[in-house]
Amino acid sequence: MQEVRRWIPYCGEAPSPEAWLGRWNDDPLLWAVLALLAVALWWPARTTSALPTAASASRRTALRWAWAFTALLYLSPLCALSSAFFTMRVVHHMALVLVVAPLLAHGLEPALRRLPAPLWPCTAIAALAFWTWHVPAPYAAALSSHAVYALMQLSIAGSALAFWLAVRRSGPAEALAAILVTTVLMGLLGALITFAARPLYEPHIASTLGWGVSPLEDQQLAGIVMWAPGSIAYLLAAVWIGWRWMRVERDRRLRVEPA
Repeated sequence: MQEVRRWIPYCGEAPSPEAWLGRWNDDPLLWAVLALLAVALWWPARTTSALPTAASASRRTALRWAWAFTALLYLSPLCALSSAFFTMRVVHHMALVLVVAPLLAHGLEPALRRLPAPLWPCTAIAALAFWTWHVPAPYAAALSSHAVYALMQLSIAGSALAFWLAVRRSGPAEALAAILVTTVLMGLLGALITFAARPLYEPHIASTLGWGVSPLEDQQLAGIVMWAPGSIAYLLAAVWIGWRWMRVERDRRLRVEPA
C-alpha cells in the first residue's frame, strides 16, 4: 500500500472542524515583525512640508489597513484553514494581490518613487508569478518547505505591488489595458482549475475529507473564486480608473471652453 504523505505547511497541519478556531499562528518572528510595524504605523506622525497632511494621512491609513489584512491572513485561524482547503489558499492569494498590494502601493508610493516599474514588464511578471505558484508542482513544494512558502508569498505580493505601482504611474488608457489583460489571465487560470477533471493539488487530496468536502469540490470552488470574484475585483478597479479619467477630461473641457 502506498504511504500517504503528511503535509505540514507553514500554517501547520490541516485542522479539524472542531479545532480550527483555536489554531492561531504562534510564529514568534512574525508576531515580532508585525508588532514593530504596528508601533511604527500607530506612532503619532509628524507632518512635513514635502507631503500634504491629507495625503500623508491617506497613505498611513492605507498602510494600517494593509497591516490589518496581513495580520488577519497570517496570524488568525484563517492561516490554518488554508492548510485544509485550497479554496482558502486561493482566497489568501487573492487578498494579497487585490487588497494588500494595492494598499501598499498607495501607502508606500513616495518611498518607492525611485523604484522603476514599467507597466507591461510588471504586468507580465505579476501574471507569471501568480500562474507559477498555482501549478501543482511548485504549489506542493511551497507546502513542503517554509522557505519555499515564504518565496511564494513574497513573490506573489511583491510582483502584485509592482503591478499596482505601475498602474498608478501609467496613463488611464494604458492602465485599463493592463488591468484587462490581467483580468483575462486571472479568469483563464480560474477556469482551468475549475474544469479540471481530477484533483491536481496533492497537499489537499486528503485535507478536506474531515470536513465532508471532496478535494475536487474544493478545487472547483477555488477556481470559481479566482475566476469570478477575482475578475470582478479587477474590473471594479478598471471602472474606478475610467470614472476618474472621464472626470479629468470633463474638467479639462470645462476649463478650455469659453464662458
